[in-house]
Amino acid sequence: MIIAGEASGDLHGASLIKELHKLDQSLQIFGIGGDKMIAAGMNVQFHIKQMAFLGFIEVLRHLPFISKVRKELLRKIAEEKIETIVLIDYPGFNLNLAKKLHELGKKVIYYISPQVWAWGKGRIDKIREVVNKMIVVFPFEEKMYRKYNVDVEYVGHPLVEYVENYTLMNKEELYKKLDLDKDKEILLILPGSRRHEIKKIFPTCIKAAVKLSRDFNLQTVVACSENIDESIFANLTTEHNYKVAKGYTYDLFKHSHFGIIKSGTSTLEAGLFQLPFIVVYSTNYLTYWLGRIVVQINNIAMANIILGENVVDELIQYDVNTENIYSKSEAILKDKQRYNTIKQKLGLIKEKLGGSGASGKAAQKIYALLNEA
Repeated sequence: MIIAGEASGDLHGASLIKELHKLDQSLQIFGIGGDKMIAAGMNVQFHIKQMAFLGFIEVLRHLPFISKVRKELLRKIAEEKIETIVLIDYPGFNLNLAKKLHELGKKVIYYISPQVWAWGKGRIDKIREVVNKMIVVFPFEEKMYRKYNVDVEYVGHPLVEYVENYTLMNKEELYKKLDLDKDKEILLILPGSRRHEIKKIFPTCIKAAVKLSRDFNLQTVVACSENIDESIFANLTTEHNYKVAKGYTYDLFKHSHFGIIKSGTSTLEAGLFQLPFIVVYSTNYLTYWLGRIVVQINNIAMANIILGENVVDELIQYDVNTENIYSKSEAILKDKQRYNTIKQKLGLIKEKLGGSGASGKAAQKIYALLNEA
């Protein structure tokens, strides 16, 4: 069984399933995932669209459903006599499930570590107790887990292979496909992959983006996650001077001039394409307040965390407003030297994430554990 709860997990899970099936075509895989994991051959029990809640308040609202999902997964595990479960990120749900799986004597493998380095080391003790194997994608995670005597292995980050293996459109093809103005560069907005975060972030971002597009002769394109209905954007703004694109995110990273990007995996992807951008993040008040208490790092953008410095500007919670988004972006767009410096520093992310082949390495380790007595 493999359990992922969000769009990035679906991407990583799909690659993992493909690599596992290369090793053994007879494997039957059940769990939670999205369209990519289903296409790769997983028998889905719940779709990630049903699991798209984030933060303390959102989780409280969904507690009955979360309990139902947990019970159904445990029933399926018993019915199919599943002995090995791979958990992909999604710590709020997966760590609680891992405890129960450990009690049942199941083999628990965690691929794509929870960000315990951000949320405090207390979770590492819990992980050591309930997880048989951590497979991590950042080198600093391996050092941290070894320090706390957790069985861990580093495989590199799968994003590197995704970018290397992706067949990019050229700029002319992309512009034609999206019916864009060939005389204007693209200002890209990535507002997230969950409805509630889009509702929180998009209305503010689009106002700033439309003004930036006008002042710098750009055109605004909104990258829509595959699990989101495109109609959500029109319902959140009275602005019309933008286009929505679904399924072309990497092509947009490659051919855009600047980005306004919600904190998350997308900041690493943008960095791998060396797209200068700013980061935005906003959630409900209580979730933010609780986060401020427990988060122990200064940055939220993975690009900044990996690079160890504030390469891209971060706007968080109360700072996410039209004026700030505009002014931060304007300062970069009108300063060619600063723009190029950001681009150059983002180019260092790839070497810090290691080489390609992470999914294959992870699959080999999981398959070996699967077959251990």
